[in-house]
Amino acid sequence: MLKIKVVSILVAMLMMVVALGGGLVLAESPEKGSAKPKTADPVIQNGSAVKIEYTLTDEKGKLLDTNKGQEPLAYTHGEGQIIPGLEKALKGLHAGDQKHVVIPPQEAYGPVKPEAVIEVPKERIPPDSQKVGTRLMARNQQGSGAPIPLLVKEVKEKTIVLDANHPLAGMTLTFDVKIVGVDPVPAK
Repeated sequence: MLKIKVVSILVAMLMMVVALGGGLVLAESPEKGSAKPKTADPVIQNGSAVKIEYTLTDEKGKLLDTNKGQEPLAYTHGEGQIIPGLEKALKGLHAGDQKHVVIPPQEAYGPVKPEAVIEVPKERIPPDSQKVGTRLMARNQQGSGAPIPLLVKEVKEKTIVLDANHPLAGMTLTFDVKIVGVDPVPAK
């Protein structure tokens, strides 16, 4: 009798081990597992053609710019076509992802540079542009190179104060971004 009980217990244990082993196999099988499936969608990386929808605000929440309801902003990732802090924050995202990004001035348009504020004689500025807030474009003395945007900061009796800093220099910027599209890096 004892021999039958021991055999029964051993058979029961063997069946439990087999059942438990089968359960482990099922738990590890990808069809039955609860792991999130990996996406085959392209990821943002250097060379990707990316389209984004964004809203840009300053540190007080004031709206500075948005393209919601308009064409998405298209750029090639890694080519410096958008500010460095935003480009870095978008790397690795997929189409449909959304991200809230706060970017310090050093990773946006840089700090305000006092040397970028100059004073010029009034006669060098057209009379209709001698108003605070007027935006001008200048070139270097040889007339070559990229145009330099300037803002009339102050009008004095004999001079005009011009600022060549970017209008968003020195500001912490907040972007709310939605990735609209990502085209993979073209094959070489």
